[in-house]
Amino acid sequence: MPLYFTKDHEWISVEGDSATVGITDYAQAQLGDVVFVEVPPAGTAVDKGKEAAVVESVKAASDVYAPVSGTVTEGNGALEADPALVNTSPEGEGWFFKLTLSDTSELDGLMDAEGYKAFVEGL
Repeated sequence: MPLYFTKDHEWISVEGDSATVGITDYAQAQLGDVVFVEVPPAGTAVDKGKEAAVVESVKAASDVYAPVSGTVTEGNGALEADPALVNTSPEGEGWFFKLTLSDTSELDGLMDAEGYKAFVEGL
């Protein structure tokens, strides 16, 4: 499954026209201990670059942006009970939502793992 990254530190794993979205390990490290997560419910339409979810930590609250446009098929309900999953498994069990892509060409502007690593090193 191809994995892409945004400059806002979201990741998206794509399989066909379905995808899973979360925040990167770098992002969770910057946030610190996550204490609350609000994910979009199934059926929500999200637009590339627009707010899709909210994550709050002991340091700050931050928006999570949709890396692509689409319709949410599932929000990660486990994060309500255990928001710390974002810290312990940001690119695994701590995913935020799954969606059906409305335009796969929107993936073209995203970074691959190597590009994202270089981007973070330059911060």
